[in-house]
Amino acid sequence: MKIMQASILSLVLLCSLSLLGQAPRGQRGPLTPEQEAEAKARAAATAIAEGVRPIDMLDSVWMEELSWMEVRDHIKNGRTTVFLGSGGVEKNGPYTATGKHNYTLKSTLEAIARKHGNALVAPLITWEPCNPDNPALTPGVFCVTQDTFRALIRDATTSLKSMGFKDIVMVADSGGNPPGMMDVTKELNAKWKGSPARVFYLTEYYTEDQWSYDYMKQTLGITQKPDVKSATRWDIHDDYHYEALVSLQDPKLVHAEQRIKAKKFSIYGVEIGSIKKMQENGRKLADYRATITLNALKKAQASFAATNQ
Repeated sequence: MKIMQASILSLVLLCSLSLLGQAPRGQRGPLTPEQEAEAKARAAATAIAEGVRPIDMLDSVWMEELSWMEVRDHIKNGRTTVFLGSGGVEKNGPYTATGKHNYTLKSTLEAIARKHGNALVAPLITWEPCNPDNPALTPGVFCVTQDTFRALIRDATTSLKSMGFKDIVMVADSGGNPPGMMDVTKELNAKWKGSPARVFYLTEYYTEDQWSYDYMKQTLGITQKPDVKSATRWDIHDDYHYEALVSLQDPKLVHAEQRIKAKKFSIYGVEIGSIKKMQENGRKLADYRATITLNALKKAQASFAATNQ
C-alpha cells in the first residue's frame, strides 16, 4: 500500500507542477494536455523501472502466478515461509491422469499456505526419481536419476534462500521422493548453520494417516474395498482420496464425464455419486492434510530452535 501511495503521490506532484505552469526547460507557458499525458507516462515508466509496483497485489499463494515485484514485496513484508512440493508423472489409473501427484499437491499446498496465512508456494518439482533408461518404462512416465532429483531439490531450495526466504518447507507426495528430500534437508541445514535460513522436510504430510484412510472412514464415512490402508489396491495406483483431491483442479483429470457415461464412476467399491460431492470431500481432505502439515511444521520449528541454540 505504501508503494502504491508513493507512486500516486509522484503523479500528483507532477500534475501540480503542470498546473502551476512549469514547463520543460526551454519552453514558455503551461504544458499542453498532450505534454502532460506524456510526462505522466514517463513518470510511471520510470517508477516501474525503479521497481515500484504499479498495481494492487494479486490474491495468490503461488509464486509462479505472482509478478516478481509481488514476490519481493511479500518477502519484504515478512512472508518468509515457503512450501516446496515434489510430485511426479507416473502410471496411475485406469481413470486418473499421470500427473496425479502434481495435481494433488496443487490442491493440498494451496490449502496449506492459505491456512498458514503467511506463506507462499514455490513451483513444484514435477518429476520423480527412477531409472529413465529402463526399457520397460510405462508410456507416460517421466523420471530423472536420483542424482538429478537431488540436484533439482538442492538448487530449488538454494534459490529460495537467495530470494530471502527463511523457512523452506519440503513435502513429498510420491513414495520415491522422501529419501532425496531428507538427504538435501540435512545437507543444507549443515551448510547454512548460523544463517537465518533453515530447511524442513515434513514426513507427516505423507505418512500421518496415509491416504487419509482413518479420516475418510471416521469422518467422511468412506470405506474402500478391500478395507486396507493402501492406494494401490488391485494394483491400479489410485484411490478415492487421490481422485477427490485431483478433481479440485479439474474433474476431467479423473475422467469423470467418461466414467459417468460408461457407468464406471466408482472406485474400490465406493460409488462416487456426483462430481460436486467428490469435490466437497476433496476440499475437506485438503483442509485435513493442511492441519496435519502445519501441526508438524510447528513441532519441527520448535525442535530446530531447541537443538540450534
